[in-house]
Amino acid sequence: MHVTPPLPLLKRVPPGAWTALTWCAGLAFTFLVRVRLPGEAEPAVPAGVLVYRWDGLVFLAVATALALAGSARLHRRPLQAMVLLLAASAIAPVPLGVGEIPLAQFLAVDVALYFIAATRPRRAGVVAVAMALAVLAGYLTMRLLFGWVIGTSAELAVGMTAVIAWLVGHSVHQAREYAERLNTEATAQAVTGERLRIARELHDAVAHSIGVIALQAGAARRVIDTQPVRARDALGEIETVGRQTLSGLRRTLGALREGEPEHGAPAASDPGLGLADVDRLAATTTDAGVHVDVRWRGEMRPMPAEIDVSAYRIIQEAVTNVVRHAGTRSCQVSIDYRDEELSIEVLDSGRGRGGARVSGYGLVGMRERVGLLRGEFSAGPRPEGGFRVAARLPVPAGVR
Repeated sequence: MHVTPPLPLLKRVPPGAWTALTWCAGLAFTFLVRVRLPGEAEPAVPAGVLVYRWDGLVFLAVATALALAGSARLHRRPLQAMVLLLAASAIAPVPLGVGEIPLAQFLAVDVALYFIAATRPRRAGVVAVAMALAVLAGYLTMRLLFGWVIGTSAELAVGMTAVIAWLVGHSVHQAREYAERLNTEATAQAVTGERLRIARELHDAVAHSIGVIALQAGAARRVIDTQPVRARDALGEIETVGRQTLSGLRRTLGALREGEPEHGAPAASDPGLGLADVDRLAATTTDAGVHVDVRWRGEMRPMPAEIDVSAYRIIQEAVTNVVRHAGTRSCQVSIDYRDEELSIEVLDSGRGRGGARVSGYGLVGMRERVGLLRGEFSAGPRPEGGFRVAARLPVPAGVR
């Protein structure tokens, strides 16, 4: 059973909690810089007239209430939360005796801007940063209209932090969208790959058997009147091959339902078939009328399952093509166990350039199998006539 790992601790904290903590930190900083701390001759910033009066404390309390209310709404209604946070940042400086909105009172807005730009549609982020800059400009304009002193340079720095917060959040939003697109494309490719794998497995399981059945049926039809015993044997072979095909299809479908293959390796849908079954494949094909000469070279040794199954399927498909398209009565299969690879070659002396052999799905499936194992594959007519299929499958170092 798949269990989703828990999110990191910091990611479990909701955005509203971050803005509330930032506001409280800014509020604490506002008081600390106006108090003489140990080692200081005097406070870093002179305290305003209203800071410690009841009306000044009321302003700060109202601003804090607005900031906390905005933090609570940030997840559900981000733009409404931004309005409350901006109102809090505009009210808080009133008792401080400053000519601008200090950065400490605007940090919560910056944090909210980041979350809105990172998690909401682009339009919401643009509206939020425009609102923030409009409040900063409006605050300075109001003080000018009343003839009060303003802090333009400090306000420009605060505005720059707002823009930077939006840019960082927007970059995170774009990175997330890009990752989602990549994941969507990877999922689509995985689905396509799975469909191709299923088609390849079904093709491999059916094509050879159908070719043998067609040959046996044709032979039985030709001799049913003159050689009934031979016709009966051909029909028995058809029954045997048909049952084996149905059994293979059941195993294939069962394996496909069990799960997906590991990345980078083809699925071994039929673990019961491998190089050990090549001789039986040759005997069945020979009985159907096409003699298969199997030649083993090198020191035979166990192969990894994906190589063993793929090698068998490649041979099976190549022999099937000989049966169906070559128009010849014999072919040669060579299996060479080398130190670093397994080499396969299937030769025939048939027509060689049959259109079905070039354009069908069999060669495509063989090429895909070899490609998944990072091997080399070639197929084409021979200069002296006939057709050649060759594959080289690298063997992992631990198996050599």
